[in-house]
Amino acid sequence: MEGLNKTANMQFFFRPFSPDPEVQMLIFVALLMMYLTSLSGNATIAVVVQVNHSLHTPMYFFLANLAVLEIFYTSSIAPLALANLLSMGKTPISITGCGTQMFFFVFMGGADCVLLAVMAYDRFIAICHPLRYSLIMSWSLCVELLVSSLVLGFLLSLPLTILIFRLPFCHNDEIYHFYCDMPAVMHLACADTRVHKTALYIISFIILSIPLSLISTSYVFIVVAILRIRSAEGRQRAFSTCSSHIFVVLLQYGCTSFIYLSPSSSYSPETGRVVSVVYTFITPILNPLIYSMRNKELKDALRKALRKF
Repeated sequence: MEGLNKTANMQFFFRPFSPDPEVQMLIFVALLMMYLTSLSGNATIAVVVQVNHSLHTPMYFFLANLAVLEIFYTSSIAPLALANLLSMGKTPISITGCGTQMFFFVFMGGADCVLLAVMAYDRFIAICHPLRYSLIMSWSLCVELLVSSLVLGFLLSLPLTILIFRLPFCHNDEIYHFYCDMPAVMHLACADTRVHKTALYIISFIILSIPLSLISTSYVFIVVAILRIRSAEGRQRAFSTCSSHIFVVLLQYGCTSFIYLSPSSSYSPETGRVVSVVYTFITPILNPLIYSMRNKELKDALRKALRKF
């Protein structure tokens, strides 16, 4: 009971990126700019899609919700990470706060991965079955697919977070990361974590491999269908609507697979922290940039919105 009470009252600290305050300040400014750019970019996409009736289609419905997910995904990590950069790692987080952050990060990240698969399915129907698109992709189905993404993210996040935070944590209270990431937190446990690592690997494999398989299958059919289009303009338009999504998928799945599907024996806290910056700060910036640059309809809507101001 005494050990459980110690764990319940425990606070964690995050290891600074550098012992040099000037380097910490430079990293703080860089991450703050990334965070603000991510917030403004994704919020702009969500608002533009909402106010522009010409964008009220399934593709933009999913894109707007992906942008909202990215806002919550990044915001579950960025504020505390920025506070720790300013305090040189002296800003504490309770074990309850750490568990809450982990839950929402995994929840939003899992829903993000599933939603990318849903977006690939939408493009598959649009390109391979254009005459039946409006019939298949009804608004009720779109809402059901979005809710299913959130439910799957929740169902994967909750048991995994509970499993990890049932572990006892003893004397080491410094997390070698800038947020409560699962491998970094498990590394602090003073108990056998083989079952927990296996559970993390299995759940990570499910949330990454199954949607990625669906995305890959969808794009095999999409590429075959595009190659059958006779006009060069038609092929170019079809490729432009898909290429941005493919790039986002490769970036998101590549980074997360590197962290969660690598053998635990080869896990490097320093490498993990650097790669995590990519998919927690950089990817949410690239999403709105990639989609707005590669999509003519969205670019036109953004220009119209800017002219009003």
